[in-house]
Amino acid sequence: MNFSAWSIKNPIPGILLFIMLGLAGLMCFHWMKIQQFPDIELPMVTVTAALPGAAPPQLETEVARKIENSIATLQGLKNQYTNIQDGVVTVTAEFQLEKPLQEAVDDVRNAVSQVRSDLPADLRDPIVSKINLSGSPILTYTIQSPRMDEEALSWFVDYDVARAMLKVKGVGAVSRVGGVTRQVEVELDPEKLLALNATATDITRQLRLVQQDASGGQTKIGGSEQSIRTIATVKTAAEIAAMDIALSDGRHIRLDQVASIRDGIAERRSAALLNGHPVIGFEITRSKGASEVDVEIGVKEALETLKAAHPDIKITEAFNFVNPVVDNYKGSMSLLYEGALLAILVVWLFLRDWCATIIAATALPLSILPALIGMYYLGFTLNIVTLLAMSLVVGILVDDAIVEIENIIRHLRMGKTPYEAAMEAADEIGLAVIATTFTLIAVFLPTAFMSGIAGKFFVQFGWTAALAIFASLLVARLLTPMMSAYILKPWVGKVESHHDNQVLDDQSQAIKDHGDLELQHDRAKDGRVMRAYMRMVTWCLNHRWITLSSAIIFFIASLMLIPLLPTGFVPPPDTGQTQVRVELPPGSQFPDTLKAAEYARSLIKDHPEIKSVYTTIGGGSAGTDPFAGGASSEPRKATLTIQVTARSDRAASLQKIENDLRQRLAPLPGARIQVGIAGNNSQYQIALSGDDPDVLISTARQVEREIRTIPNIGSITSSAALIRPELVIRPDFAKAADLGITTQNIAETVRIATAGDFDQNLAKLNLSQRQIPIVIKLPLSARQDQDLIKRLMITGSKGPVMLGTIAQVNIESGPSQIDRFNRLRNINFNIELNDQPLGDVAAAVDKLPTIKNLPPTVKRTNLGDADVMEQLFASFGLAMLTGVLCIYVVLVLLFKDFLQPITILVALPLALGGAFVLLLLAKSSFSMPSLIGLIMLMGIASKNSILLVDYAIIARNERQYSRMNALLDACHKRARPIIMTTLAMGAGMFPIALGIGTDPSFRAPMAISVIGGLITSTFLSLLVIPVVYTFIDDIHNMLFKRNKANKSNEASVSHS
Repeated sequence: MNFSAWSIKNPIPGILLFIMLGLAGLMCFHWMKIQQFPDIELPMVTVTAALPGAAPPQLETEVARKIENSIATLQGLKNQYTNIQDGVVTVTAEFQLEKPLQEAVDDVRNAVSQVRSDLPADLRDPIVSKINLSGSPILTYTIQSPRMDEEALSWFVDYDVARAMLKVKGVGAVSRVGGVTRQVEVELDPEKLLALNATATDITRQLRLVQQDASGGQTKIGGSEQSIRTIATVKTAAEIAAMDIALSDGRHIRLDQVASIRDGIAERRSAALLNGHPVIGFEITRSKGASEVDVEIGVKEALETLKAAHPDIKITEAFNFVNPVVDNYKGSMSLLYEGALLAILVVWLFLRDWCATIIAATALPLSILPALIGMYYLGFTLNIVTLLAMSLVVGILVDDAIVEIENIIRHLRMGKTPYEAAMEAADEIGLAVIATTFTLIAVFLPTAFMSGIAGKFFVQFGWTAALAIFASLLVARLLTPMMSAYILKPWVGKVESHHDNQVLDDQSQAIKDHGDLELQHDRAKDGRVMRAYMRMVTWCLNHRWITLSSAIIFFIASLMLIPLLPTGFVPPPDTGQTQVRVELPPGSQFPDTLKAAEYARSLIKDHPEIKSVYTTIGGGSAGTDPFAGGASSEPRKATLTIQVTARSDRAASLQKIENDLRQRLAPLPGARIQVGIAGNNSQYQIALSGDDPDVLISTARQVEREIRTIPNIGSITSSAALIRPELVIRPDFAKAADLGITTQNIAETVRIATAGDFDQNLAKLNLSQRQIPIVIKLPLSARQDQDLIKRLMITGSKGPVMLGTIAQVNIESGPSQIDRFNRLRNINFNIELNDQPLGDVAAAVDKLPTIKNLPPTVKRTNLGDADVMEQLFASFGLAMLTGVLCIYVVLVLLFKDFLQPITILVALPLALGGAFVLLLLAKSSFSMPSLIGLIMLMGIASKNSILLVDYAIIARNERQYSRMNALLDACHKRARPIIMTTLAMGAGMFPIALGIGTDPSFRAPMAISVIGGLITSTFLSLLVIPVVYTFIDDIHNMLFKRNKANKSNEASVSHS
């Protein structure tokens, strides 16, 4: 059915349809959420099990291995990562991407509950949670107030601020960084304890039994029911001091006789500073599916109301992940507009007709708006990926309209009325337009079905592009011809007389000269450029073998460029902030970290591009990798979040600033330093795993030494070197048994005396809105003295005994953290890329002697970006192959011929060379964005050749031209629309390639590869495709000549 003819005859339904689609598209655009990346559900589940005070080796044996073995039997499990630190085990189970997240969580929860009874009794119940990619904070604020002290302000954040923030729609969590927690401290006097023969355990347990609200029982006095409560709680620290406590041997003492009691704060293990001033920070995380921009607006409103209620507080923004999102969105929109304007300008330059230009221009919004409807109903958001698809497609969307209009105007110049011209031209070119559109869809759609993590991102990319292209087909078939028929004016200049009428009278003549006359007539008025081009085509057609072999040489040469191109995964973005992570050796105390962090800040603060520095110590997760787990909560680690001047106001790239920072931080002693935001594609990670810890550690040390010899990389951190001091108590079994003392007794007494009891066993002080723990332990001075620890009293069956008499107490060392991968001990290396491409660093690591000859018990795995990169290139390769196959299938269906589509596919390899050359010249890497560019190129390159081949076939079949003349005519008539569409495409991509507007790091490589490929593929396809056509045609004739000969023999026999 001929749609365009129908729509020219009945314009109203078409106009109505597009008005409706346009309005619906605008509505959907208004409703869509703005995000950084699409919300991806990765089936990753973490199990966190805490046993305060337990050392990593003990946790590995008693907790980690049991949980791992239980999870290992689950269906669809891909990898397990375990991280064991002081008192905390984190096991991360990664499942195959096909597994639904909720099912994975349930499976893991069941697996953990099966082994719960085997785990230590004091272990808190393991928490099973899913990893949320939206789980890293998007906003961090700091709060100060002259009227509140630190404790009151901390509570204000925990209570008032958190309540106000969580009311905002889309806020997932609020967490406080820095500040202090209130607790009642009972500091025992070790000498008095000794004199009274009392132990810390006694006193803790007694206080807990006395100080509580106990309910139970019921009476029926006076004809009604009453419930009974036993209330023995006190309201203040002073009342606790006056309490009498019974000891195990029957005596009793007042608590203030053996201890000093005060209502104070817990030991500081975290802090937040803004430009060196202590502040309290709070981080805001969005919930899944919420738009970052909406969350920020809501949060700001909530903070304004808070400030109005409490005029004394001062809130400053320390860290903002929403600005890059807004910039990206605004930039993408302006790129869309710029690209559209440039594309339309190209149309005007070629056609010099305002009406025609307006018709081409309406094609743009009318193909993007219907696509938005589809995106909204598929649940997509406006994020990097979908905006990218849109800005890519801009150039293509005008294409179909350009081809149609160019053809209509050519017919107008033959002196037809606009109505006839529209009818005939649309009819003539219909097949070509449909073929090009479907090949483009065939290229983009396979990316939506890619596997792996990249596939999850590209679902939105493939569908967005395909929807917009399909919409542009509708516009080109329904709207453009109809508008042309009614808007274009008849041609006023000299009418190009046409031989149609004469040809009908004298068909024999056309067949005799095979179109020579026509061609001469058509080419009489050519400009200089066209004449030169026609001469080149004629030369190519006369020297077919030279042309073909040079094209093949070009293709081989372009393949040889591939090894020269650096490979990467995603280029690191250039946003307005970066981080410095400082890690002190294990065993360092909080004050040391504070000093080191302040020293680091003083080294970098006078860098001209740095606006502010927000420091967190022992907490805060803004900008950390969502997969890394809560490893930053140790007091020996600090993070400096640095706000840099905006991209438009500085010459240096963020990567260069980070290099400066590395050099400035070199004098910082005894600390590991990492520069750059984690999860920002700026690191290469490898892991060695094995059963035998000693072999593993020696291999890892050797590998680390060798990695340091690789030139030009940033800092290297490995998890092997983390050894920390430990105080080890070894009981004498005979003496202990004689006095009736168990190891459990010793461990418990020492733990309570030095760190306080487990949280759930502490007595609490009840206030109106919270409970405050009462912690009983030795004073700091006693915990700094090894001899005092030996004099602790331990309860045995024959009375209390001193620790020193039944055990040895020595200082030794042990690992401060243990990493495991798939149930083996594991050592991770993080290598900062320092602006080097990921692929190059990976290749350098592969060549290291130790890596080549690993011991048999040690295995190597790639983690992080390197691992994803391998998957990405594999699945992209598959998507491209699928694309090529789809193109072939579409073309075979449209041309009803198996051989001609091969001519069209020849254009694909010709596009590669230009893309690679331009990437090399622009010093860009061969990474995800440039791959997307190549996928686009495939569609565009095949489009150019379809236009040529389609016309050549028409000229031969309908006009009876000879092969040579048909090809020359096709080149002559279709060169202009081909060059126009190419220029429109290139113009649409141009602002992106130059990096105008937003952060260009992701988009530029893609635009560069597209523009490079466009130049070569257009130029070459205009010359090489006609030649290939002749070869394929020869093959076609050879195959079918015999059949024809046989048929004609049969025919003559039957006639006789």
